[in-house]
Amino acid sequence: MCKQDLLSLIEQKRTELIQVAMKSGLNSSAAIQYSQELDALLNEYNRIFIKKVQTH
Repeated sequence: MCKQDLLSLIEQKRTELIQVAMKSGLNSSAAIQYSQELDALLNEYNRIFIKKVQTH
C-alpha cells in the first residue's frame, strides 16, 4: 500500500469516528470499534513509514 493511500484511509476512518462519536458518544461500542480500527491504521503507518529513533 502506498503512503498516500494509507493516509487517505486514516483520514476517512478519523472522519467516521468523529461522526459516530458525535451521534452515539465516545463510549459507544461503535465509536470504540472505529477507534480501534483507526489505531490499527496509524500503527501500520508508523511501522511502514516512520523510522525508529535509535537510543544510545
